Amino acid sequence: MKLPSVTIKQLLDAGVHLGHKTFRWNPKMSQYIFGSKDSIHIIDLVQTLEMTNAALHEIHKCIVSGGKILFVSTKKQATETISALAKDTSQFYVNHRWLGGMLTNWKTISNSIKRYKMLSEDLKKESTGFTKKEILKMGKQRDKLERSLGGIADMKKTPNMIFIIDTNVEDLAVKEALKLNIPIVAIVDTNSDPTGINFPIPGNDDARRAINLYCELIKQTILDAHKYKSRKDSETLEPNEETEKPKPQKKVEKPKQKINVEVPKSKTRSNKAEKKSTSIFSKIKSLASKKSK
Repeated sequence: MKLPSVTIKQLLDAGVHLGHKTFRWNPKMSQYIFGSKDSIHIIDLVQTLEMTNAALHEIHKCIVSGGKILFVSTKKQATETISALAKDTSQFYVNHRWLGGMLTNWKTISNSIKRYKMLSEDLKKESTGFTKKEILKMGKQRDKLERSLGGIADMKKTPNMIFIIDTNVEDLAVKEALKLNIPIVAIVDTNSDPTGINFPIPGNDDARRAINLYCELIKQTILDAHKYKSRKDSETLEPNEETEKPKPQKKVEKPKQKINVEVPKSKTRSNKAEKKSTSIFSKIKSLASKKSK
């Protein structure tokens, strides 16, 4: 397992330490705040570094165990990076709008996903049998569903973990994940509420450079987890092949033991036959001697 290395210098260059103005802070984030400068809170990057490594370790563990991660961020600064991250790592994402009940009411969402797939298949056909007006209407419906559900179209069940940028904007996602006991990895700024977040990462959630840094670290972690998983699977297959080899040898040895057991039986039978033959000859001799007398 090789987690990507992060330094405080990289965090400083990305602007992770810059929080919001002091009058917009959340008192629950006081333990992660180093101080303030020019009426702006400064985040303690030592804690950020430790908590980032802990969160990356949990993400690696989730992927190795075969789990799936849902990336959530509807902010303009993060929509492109979140979708690119999910596509590069074959995970799921929501970057347009969080629909109420996307996790808690999965049956209704799955029906909407089926509707989206049906519309996309019908519009791909050359001869659909619909009028131009109906095709335009179907296209609008498809585009609307694609923006909201395109990132989770292949998701067959609720994810094993959720990564959120800006918990204030995605408060519905946090509530639904807490209700279903899904582990949450989230970027928490100085105006966020860290309660209920399993693996918080204190840092700036507005700067593009900071968001790109978070996504790059997670991407490297997931790719390394895929490689580690493939190596582990190949190593487990090799000993199974070796253990299967001695099985036919054991089967060959068993009949040899039976032959060794049967050999003394044949000897005992021959000895008995010899004894019987010798006893018959002795009886004949005794009878002949009696007659001669």
